[in-house]
Amino acid sequence: MKILLVNPQTPDTFWSFRHALRFVWKKASMPPLGLLTVASLLPADWELRLVDLNVGHLTTDDLLWADYVFIGAMLVQADSVRQVVRRCRALQKTVIAGGPLFTTGHEQFPEINHFVLGEAEDLMPRLVEDLRAGRLAPLYEGAVRPAMERSPVPRWDLVNLRHYVTMSVQFSRGCPYDCEFCDIIVMNGRVPRAKAPAQLVAELEALRRHGWRDMVFIVDDNFIGNKRRTRDLLRAIIDWRRATGTTMGFLTEASLNLADDPELCRLMVAAGFKKVFVGIETPSLESLEECRKRQNRRRDLAASVQSLQAAGLEVMGGFIVGFDSDPADIFKQQFEFIQRTGVATAMVGLLTALPRTRLWQRLQREGRLLGGSSGNNTDGALNFIPRLGREYLQTGYRDLMRRLYEPRAYYRRIRTLLRSHRPVGPRLRRSGSDLLAFVKSFWVLGVWHRGRFAYWRFFWSTLLRRPRQFPMAMELAILGHHFRRVAAAIRFDPLPAPSVGSPSDGGARNARPE
Repeated sequence: MKILLVNPQTPDTFWSFRHALRFVWKKASMPPLGLLTVASLLPADWELRLVDLNVGHLTTDDLLWADYVFIGAMLVQADSVRQVVRRCRALQKTVIAGGPLFTTGHEQFPEINHFVLGEAEDLMPRLVEDLRAGRLAPLYEGAVRPAMERSPVPRWDLVNLRHYVTMSVQFSRGCPYDCEFCDIIVMNGRVPRAKAPAQLVAELEALRRHGWRDMVFIVDDNFIGNKRRTRDLLRAIIDWRRATGTTMGFLTEASLNLADDPELCRLMVAAGFKKVFVGIETPSLESLEECRKRQNRRRDLAASVQSLQAAGLEVMGGFIVGFDSDPADIFKQQFEFIQRTGVATAMVGLLTALPRTRLWQRLQREGRLLGGSSGNNTDGALNFIPRLGREYLQTGYRDLMRRLYEPRAYYRRIRTLLRSHRPVGPRLRRSGSDLLAFVKSFWVLGVWHRGRFAYWRFFWSTLLRRPRQFPMAMELAILGHHFRRVAAAIRFDPLPAPSVGSPSDGGARNARPE
């Protein structure tokens, strides 16, 4: 059996890092972990080929070679999915589709006849049996969530690791919290399920043996959803680091209550964690209550961020505007909070209603839902009727993003981060591509683009005053170039078509690497 696995193209988004990739001569931020995991669940004697449209092209020869085409996708890749499917249909190739895009919105793709909905580990044996028998069912959907112990080591041999900036692995699925806007609990549940520490370490060791020595993104929904299991994993990674001398570093996603656990922070830093993405959402207490982000209430948000920075973790923050409870000055509040806390990488998005979430269901009951979501966190679209007014929110959002990434404001924010951040933990290697990026930044940021004077002031002041943090500062400066380009490109799409049918109609999922 010949299986072609296709990862559709990701458009230019906040998390695509497209404009920063050019500095390091890489083609994509990370490989398609879902498809690599699915590949490991297929019979060892089957022939597999993986095409990632973010690093290469899908040729007619690829399609003619295949007996079946597997497509795995997230919402932001929907347009590329349709293009791939049209090519498959023209050549009479059967498509089997899975991933978050289809799990919550497969009804939007009538041109596809076969779907794997949800997590694949328990579904693949039946699919393999049906493929062998030539009797594919329309839907493959599990009744229970699979144990993570069933998840195999991804097939790293199917991709060229040199094309990517970061590798990705997954330790756990699910989140214990109940944020109204989040679809994680819809797809992966509120009871975190985790791999055995030795299992995850084996995946890291497989990456090391394939020659990987750089950053690894642990793409969990909430890395500290099960703190006991997380502690066990961190201790295992620390032991593995000592035994192998690896230079890998890590980043992940976690809830802000990580700041309440100094021991856990210490273990993360000792294991090589350098960054953590945290859903801060909003400084408005009323809006936190509205969206049920209760783990962020009754705490000093700024102090929590600074506590993580002082522990040695760079905080990347997720923020949302557009809640019904947002005050009229929400854009001013968000800007001042982000600047004050030194959250250099601040992903601010307009609120969007994702399918099957409680927000989607509530807005549908209230007659305020207008359609699906693009999955692009920064496209400026609104798929519901907001309380503060569409034009006010869109204009305020666009201006906020551009103000946040204006060179002087952005470099000022990095300086704030560097003052709070304690550079501890294992030192990571600096590769040849890092040196190339550093040199290229002289021309792109220091000569060619607006903000050159702010860049050189930032460059020299950091080099002279904080030499140990200088590499981190230069990396953030380069990322800022990407974020500025994304902010400058924000445009407002026309109103989406009214939503019809069940809560699952519309199809959506934010552009997260899972």
